[in-house]
Amino acid sequence: MTVYKGKNGKWYCRFKIHGEQKHLLCQGAKSKVEAKAIEDAEKYKLRQIQAGLIEKNEVIKFAVLYKLYNQYAKLNKKSYTNDCYFINILKNYFPPETICNKLTMTDFEMFKIKLRDERNSSKSTINKYLNIISKMYNLAIAEKILTENPLKNVKRYKEDNHKIRYLTKSEEEKLFNAIDELYPHIKPIIICALQTGMRKSEIFNLQWANINYDYNYIELLETKSGKARKIPISDKLNKVFSKQSKNYNYVFTNLDTGLPYKDIHKSFNAVLKKANIKNFRFHDLRHTVATRLVEQGVPLPVVQEILGHSKIETTMRYAHAIPEQKINAINLLSNYC
Repeated sequence: MTVYKGKNGKWYCRFKIHGEQKHLLCQGAKSKVEAKAIEDAEKYKLRQIQAGLIEKNEVIKFAVLYKLYNQYAKLNKKSYTNDCYFINILKNYFPPETICNKLTMTDFEMFKIKLRDERNSSKSTINKYLNIISKMYNLAIAEKILTENPLKNVKRYKEDNHKIRYLTKSEEEKLFNAIDELYPHIKPIIICALQTGMRKSEIFNLQWANINYDYNYIELLETKSGKARKIPISDKLNKVFSKQSKNYNYVFTNLDTGLPYKDIHKSFNAVLKKANIKNFRFHDLRHTVATRLVEQGVPLPVVQEILGHSKIETTMRYAHAIPEQKINAINLLSNYC
């Protein structure tokens, strides 16, 4: 008999048709007769599927997509560490138990709105999330786990790659006043961002092993470009490091959990609101560093090296953010008249 009662008191069925085996819970069955009726229905359904009369409709969870993408990214992507950060955020919106083959284009359009309204994500960041999820679905399709990608027709935002938002000196003062009042624990992280131009994931993953006190620099081995880079440690940042606990591997460790910070989104947005700083993201701290370095006349190749840009064209965007330099340059020509 293929119908049996488990130790938990629930009824199950196990059968095999044309080499395909099924082991199922007879949901709602209270007797062997009821369980057998459910088994018969499942057998009939399987025969219909095998005959091509109805479509196969298995439940595939996001956990499968996360596993596929992790394997792919770890082997093929230089930005694997950065992608891990994005995946951790995605799990807040699509937990591993979410049934991915039940989601539609509309679900992901709503996801775009949530990223914009809840996380104040930029257009490029939202596109990044969408592209990662789309890749997950495509990997599952390649493995014949899924047949459709619901993000195929989800419209991506047109990115404005030339618009640079940076922190002014007055905004910086307001920002730190708000931090001191609301969330002083994030102050070392913000200072590190403004003293190095490091990406958020690089800061959160920074370990004491990455800091060379003999030559006074930070050495980042896992970067977006795939190339290691060294960043000198300023006096201000040195003071911050000296006050951080050395009892943990990570420089910025949440003392409540003993684990490195994964995100400070809520607290950072709260201080921005308190300081009345609008249209600003954590990544714009990196833009602020680049803009200030260029403003002070630091050669673009040096700025490129500090920020870890793979192409000088990326660094050159910040030269356009300082119109005063153009004016001063043109005024120099007056000396020749």
